[in-house]
Amino acid sequence: MEHRTILGLFAVAIALLSGQALFAESAAQRPNVVLFLVDDLGVMDTSVPMLADENGKPKRYPLNDFYRTPNLERLAAQGIRFSHFYAMNVCSPTRVSILTGQNAVRHHTTNWINPDQNNAGPFGAADWNWEGLTSRDVTLPRLLQQAGYRTIHVGKGHFGPRHAEGADPTNLGFDVNVGGASIGAPGSYYGAKNFGHGIANNRAAVPHLEKYHGTDTFLTEALTLEAKAHVAAAVEDRKPFFLYFAHYAVHAPFNSDPRFADNYRDSGMPEEAQAFATLVEGMDKSLGDVLAHLESLGVAENTLILFVGDNGSDAPLGHEHSVASAAPLRGKKGAHYEGGMRVPFVAAWAKPQSNHALQQRLPIAANTLQGQLAAVFDLFPTVLALCDVAAPPDHPIDGVRLDRLLSGQADESRPEEFLMHYPHGPHRSSYFTCYRQGDWKLIYHYLPSEASEHSHYQLYNLASDPFEQRNLAESEGEQLRRMTRAMLAALERHGAQWPRDEDGKPLEPKLP
Repeated sequence: MEHRTILGLFAVAIALLSGQALFAESAAQRPNVVLFLVDDLGVMDTSVPMLADENGKPKRYPLNDFYRTPNLERLAAQGIRFSHFYAMNVCSPTRVSILTGQNAVRHHTTNWINPDQNNAGPFGAADWNWEGLTSRDVTLPRLLQQAGYRTIHVGKGHFGPRHAEGADPTNLGFDVNVGGASIGAPGSYYGAKNFGHGIANNRAAVPHLEKYHGTDTFLTEALTLEAKAHVAAAVEDRKPFFLYFAHYAVHAPFNSDPRFADNYRDSGMPEEAQAFATLVEGMDKSLGDVLAHLESLGVAENTLILFVGDNGSDAPLGHEHSVASAAPLRGKKGAHYEGGMRVPFVAAWAKPQSNHALQQRLPIAANTLQGQLAAVFDLFPTVLALCDVAAPPDHPIDGVRLDRLLSGQADESRPEEFLMHYPHGPHRSSYFTCYRQGDWKLIYHYLPSEASEHSHYQLYNLASDPFEQRNLAESEGEQLRRMTRAMLAALERHGAQWPRDEDGKPLEPKLP
């Protein structure tokens, strides 16, 4: 009897070890994904040139020489960057779009979410989705979690107001949440100030980082340490992982990161702009630390890096409708110009190996600039396809897989359009819709103002006028009517909600 028991225990042990080996093999055959999301980082806020010259090659501008992002330069050299990658013009809509694969017009979180009060605006869409994401929504992390992934959220959430389910990312499919809450900005970046705990702006305090309180640890560094620890735990547990690493940087307040302040003292730039640049460089150090960590854990070959900003630049340079913060582009965060919604996007394997089986599933061109249009909601189907995970058939997806574009080729099957709808105000730009189709861009203003050049319409050809200096709405009447009809059709397809007039009636767009 004892002999049989020992044999039985031995058989169980062998089975367990075999199961662990099979699971380890399975984990090694499944890609890890790091989505590195930076708050308020516009397309011109790094040292990596994202804009193209007339030959489609990267072209440097003065802002590229002001910022220092050597790790992003390295990532771009081993992967592909996009010159026309779009996000929504403020943060919460983009974040919900990334998690759902839907345009904000469809998911109806069309404004940033104020944690404590509905901020639709005096003429804003009354039924917009201020509540944000809920536990019932189909999300990227939930689908990956159900497929066996360790889903890790580190940093800024901003998926729902303080009282709602979306305030806690673990309600949305994340196994782990460090730092995520209803807040859109930190009370402080300084550990010495407890990241906002105990100060006047306590309602913007960053949670879950008590171990760093009272220390000299900068918020960007604290979040990086936490991200590394949770990735290491997933690797130790032989689990494929999805790391959604959403930095609070480079959002205001522009607290200077003392580790990098000396690099900008003699730049001739305003003090706030120097502080902003330190936040950018600190974010870049974090990227380099994550890449080195993946290498040290032996999982760099298996890990896809997706680096992206969540809306246009908020660099403290110039007026929101001028050429300054995103120069040579016009506008900044919140605006209807390209500087308000064009963001950096770089994709690369953490350690490229062309003959690696996982990387052959999604080949990524090296040191390449992709000029075709794409947007943040395209990440959802791209990641799911790479991880061999299906979305429910009844979940509408506006995104289109990026596979062909990531390989450096053109994809003629993709729609060359982008719809950005903001039925809210007051903001830097208020109550507007942008619609891009090919080289043409239409901006429709529901309530004409000085910012809209006293007209409902602005029309630009981005091929001949990439910096939006010549409004063609009057001279190109037929093109204006064609674009307006196409915009109306796109808004209808997505179920748009409308701003309201003084009597509360919906303000639907008018044909010219």
